[in-house]
Amino acid sequence: MSETANGKKRVVLGFSGGLDTTYCVKYLTEDKGYEVHSIIVNTGGFSEDELQKIEQHAYKLGVKTHTTADAVEGYYDRIIKYLVFGNVLKNNTYPLSVSAERLVQALHIADHVKALNADAVAHGSTGAGNDQVRFDMVFHIMIPGVEIITPIRDLKLSREQEIAYLKEKGVEMNFEKAAYSINKGLWGTSVGGRETLSSKGLLPEEAWPTQVTAEGSREVKLSFEKGELISVDGNTFEHPAKAIQYLQSIAGPYGIGRDIHVGDTIIGIKGRVGFEAAAPMVILKAHHALEKHVLTKWQLSWKDTIANFYGNWLHEGQILDPVMRDIEAFLQSSQQSVSGDVYVGLQPYRFQVAGIESKYDLMSSKFGKYGEMNSGWSGEDVRGFSKIFGNQTSMYYQVKNEAEGNS
Repeated sequence: MSETANGKKRVVLGFSGGLDTTYCVKYLTEDKGYEVHSIIVNTGGFSEDELQKIEQHAYKLGVKTHTTADAVEGYYDRIIKYLVFGNVLKNNTYPLSVSAERLVQALHIADHVKALNADAVAHGSTGAGNDQVRFDMVFHIMIPGVEIITPIRDLKLSREQEIAYLKEKGVEMNFEKAAYSINKGLWGTSVGGRETLSSKGLLPEEAWPTQVTAEGSREVKLSFEKGELISVDGNTFEHPAKAIQYLQSIAGPYGIGRDIHVGDTIIGIKGRVGFEAAAPMVILKAHHALEKHVLTKWQLSWKDTIANFYGNWLHEGQILDPVMRDIEAFLQSSQQSVSGDVYVGLQPYRFQVAGIESKYDLMSSKFGKYGEMNSGWSGEDVRGFSKIFGNQTSMYYQVKNEAEGNS
């Protein structure tokens, strides 16, 4: 390993300013003698003011340099748009809020390690979750041979132990807030705490980052162009990431998209985490409603099959697997006619898709009205079709009955 001019080894630390990464800075600098270079990868969870405070916090803790990487639009372009195209919900519940952003963060951190020619890379993951695998795997692929340091995992620390250590070191931060692990990004916010450590329990109201302040009902119009959200209530945005953020500002205060996800971790244990994802949930359901009107049944069927694999493989950190590029090409192709407006009603804690308008709508009255009348075919057409459509099955039962001596 190389050393800096001051004789210290250089380590790049993925830094969010929360409890775990705050611990990592103090431990690596004061207990292990590393020169720490922190980097925060903003995937849409931080305001400019918050980013400045995190930078100040990092330098106060003792980092040598701190870097802020803006990954919001790149995060959408590389991952989120395909999650929308595939209507991806893990276990029919979770929009992969943290799963997806961790991969983008890992890629940016790896690039920073290369830029600084660092000796090691560090992250604040525990030894019981998915993030440790996601970060480690990307680092093994992108920066092979670079040492990976994980203090929280290696020392098997509880949050209470981390807090006690930092207090002993004289670190000042909101430790009450640190009782909950909150990860906020463009595609939703996860919330973990004591209530999610067992199989029963709901997060208290004060644990949710977005409080419910909206009342009554409101209808929003989401406009899609080839599967991408381009406009909300007639407000057009230069990039879909901006449209997502705008919709979040509208739907979030209704308390929409709150839930608790229960799933299988990469390492084989069951896990439970709370999340709020107002904009993602509204977008996914609106997009799916539009697709049901404009795609054929076999497009919808194969999309469901392929997207389910894509979401699961992404959740398990396999963003760099070449098969993901193949699936993304299919998903992109499937969106050529997914354009139109979707109308969604918002109310406290819930929403409902009211309907769609699209020039590609296959529910066209010139072909018939379901359950009422047919105008694109005759009754005789259907009579003949019904006989031929079941012809082989009919033959199967006739042959079977004759062979078995049944009448």
